[in-house]
Amino acid sequence: MKIDIILAGVGGQGILSIAAIIGMAAIEKGLYLKQAEVHGMCQRGGDVQSNLRIADYPIASDLIPEGKADMIISVEPMESLRYLPMLSPEGWLVTNTRPYININNYPQMDELMAEIERQPQHIAIDAEEMAKELGSARSANMVILGAASPFLGIDYEALVNAIKSVFGRKGDEIVKLNLDALEAGRQAAMNKTKAMSNG
Repeated sequence: MKIDIILAGVGGQGILSIAAIIGMAAIEKGLYLKQAEVHGMCQRGGDVQSNLRIADYPIASDLIPEGKADMIISVEPMESLRYLPMLSPEGWLVTNTRPYININNYPQMDELMAEIERQPQHIAIDAEEMAKELGSARSANMVILGAASPFLGIDYEALVNAIKSVFGRKGDEIVKLNLDALEAGRQAAMNKTKAMSNG
């Protein structure tokens, strides 16, 4: 197996936590992993992007070739579209629909959403709203990871274990919030894919 993932978002949205959890889950399953340096400004508000490559054989390069990414996981809708040239024709775009408006000329939301909807395989959810309903807007990144989980090719249980490991030192309540967010995102994605296949 091989999966090449572009992680995209804005500084402060928890991209690195997503990468850490996927990476830990991959290692638990005995897979090889390479992650490119995070590009962009990691301070709050700057755009952030990273390449994450997972396979069941040694990986030579940590950079994903253009048009070859199997998935874009994005916590910000405009950032998801920035990396579309990287996505393979069969790839999945998984994105939050809640904008982080940090520039004067931020595109119109209806234009952004129309472009996202044009992607043949996409999951677009308001992760912040879902996370808020669960009791922690800060776990929106875990909602997005949950939405990506059916397409990752990594056992869901390994993601659960990684969350327990990453957030364990913050206490049981934080672990539960993040696990609930992961599950909510997963259910939303599965409902959307079911609707797509029925529609």
